[in-house]
Amino acid sequence: MSQSVIQVAERRTPATDVAIQAALILGATLFVAICAHIYVPLPGTPVPLTMQNLAVLLVGLSLGSRRGFLAMALYLAEGASGLPVFSPTGQPGIAHLIGPTGGYLIAYPFVAASVGFVFERGKKTFACAFTASLLGELLLFAGGISWLYVFTHSLARAISFGLYWFIFAEIMKVMLAAGAIRSWQNLFGKTSGNT
Repeated sequence: MSQSVIQVAERRTPATDVAIQAALILGATLFVAICAHIYVPLPGTPVPLTMQNLAVLLVGLSLGSRRGFLAMALYLAEGASGLPVFSPTGQPGIAHLIGPTGGYLIAYPFVAASVGFVFERGKKTFACAFTASLLGELLLFAGGISWLYVFTHSLARAISFGLYWFIFAEIMKVMLAAGAIRSWQNLFGKTSGNT
């Protein structure tokens, strides 16, 4: 006779837990890599519009602060080593991290951690997920625009390249991330970010 899922889950060993956590973190990097390849190059800016930011928000909301940070740090290590996980625009490998989009990329672990931190400690509502995602986006764009400022030596150009083109899309991503995590919670109960 087959055992119930609850009985199997109750007998998980520490090694099984570590394997599950590692699989979640690795799966998150794969998810972000896939979303990085969904992009639209924009005229007048070296920064493409990608679905990567949405994926980072979802990683933070679903995995929480610690695992979200680890997943995005691993993602950066994968990209720096030459794996094709970054958006195809720009140089491959570590050169991508020091290119025009490097500030956004380097901010990813901190964005996922901050989003997860806020969401872990708040009520699991759409408003809390929206607020956490919005704060993550502010951190993301602070990193991205700061890096662009280093390239352009002009705050006005850095903002022009790295913000104006993206405001509407990023608001939509924040709303989508908040809605997606709430739908996930409604379907499957407590998020994995709270375990």
